Amino acid sequence: MASRRERPATVADIHSVASAMPHVTVVYGDKHDNPVYQVGGKSFVFFRTPRPDAFDPSTGERYTDVIVFWVPSDDDKQALVQDPGSPFFTTPHFNGHPSVLLRASRVGELTRRELTEIVQDAWLSQASKRRASTWLAENRLPDR
Repeated sequence: MASRRERPATVADIHSVASAMPHVTVVYGDKHDNPVYQVGGKSFVFFRTPRPDAFDPSTGERYTDVIVFWVPSDDDKQALVQDPGSPFFTTPHFNGHPSVLLRASRVGELTRRELTEIVQDAWLSQASKRRASTWLAENRLPDR
């Protein structure tokens, strides 16, 4: 996904882009202080604690670096997880849930621009219609 002309994305970019979106609050998980980015009390990006459904198929060890991004629709989800070159994935736990997973160790496979769009789309999928349309108009972007 990342091209030679654009710099690879970083985990710091996720924090930077998510926190720069309007009306965002950050809460932290009880056990591991994992950040959860919210708009209007709805999560749109969160850093997940290790769970039994996301694990290394070779070793069985739980992934400790999974990040969840909301997506606008199941079609968007399928487009991201069905592409064999995509670093995004899902697990049975997230069947029927409008979100995709990404390991922090694979963020660099995306460009900063691609990651920015993923975070912005996550925000748009959870923001109120009024906030979303205002943000799109202010940034001169078509409805996504």
